[in-house]
Amino acid sequence: MNSKEEWARTRDRLVISLQTLGYPAGLGDMIAKHIGSPKGMERMISYLEQVRPDRIELIADEMVSIRSDIDRWREKKASEQANIAYNDLVNNGFVSQ
Repeated sequence: MNSKEEWARTRDRLVISLQTLGYPAGLGDMIAKHIGSPKGMERMISYLEQVRPDRIELIADEMVSIRSDIDRWREKKASEQANIAYNDLVNNGFVSQ
């Protein structure tokens, strides 16, 4: 399964989870786009199934929290890569090829 298929399949599961709670399908599409990753959507699905929130504000708060975690993880990985490159430059200097 390619990444587009995985994203679409996970989005569909998210939409169904929301519809089961009585929310419109469009809300699921909006949340999927905002979160942006299948793993993030999986976290949202787990939240919906376990907590069964009765207010849209709770769902929005969780969506923002998940997105913040994703952004923090990406920033951490980018920082780690920059640190590796910097350390390599400090230890080895410029290497001409």
